[in-house]
Amino acid sequence: MKLKKIPFELTVCKVADVSAIDLNEDFFFVGKTDEEISLVCKTSAAPFSTVEREDGWKGFRIEGVLDFSLIGILSKISSILAENKIGIFAVSTYNTDYILVKAENFERALEVLSDAGYEIEK
Repeated sequence: MKLKKIPFELTVCKVADVSAIDLNEDFFFVGKTDEEISLVCKTSAAPFSTVEREDGWKGFRIEGVLDFSLIGILSKISSILAENKIGIFAVSTYNTDYILVKAENFERALEVLSDAGYEIEK
């Protein structure tokens, strides 16, 4: 299975309302529940006004479109990283999964996943 690096720093934050989000950006995830509005975006595009904010994330995605019948893909990756004491923040889209780790753990995460047989694309 191939993993592709995301070539920019990421921020995970909470915003008070969606008007703070620049919907013209080419990369962001928004999650809205009855308790919060969460945003994952390029650090350079993070809103100035946030409820809470954590910078310093880097990420990669599982390449290709994942069929919904596939089981355990995210679980296997998260288990490998957990065994190496690397925490994750995962986001799923219709097509695939994105895994974020703190920037200081990023190269180590890619290394242990490569050692486990994952192909890392630039």
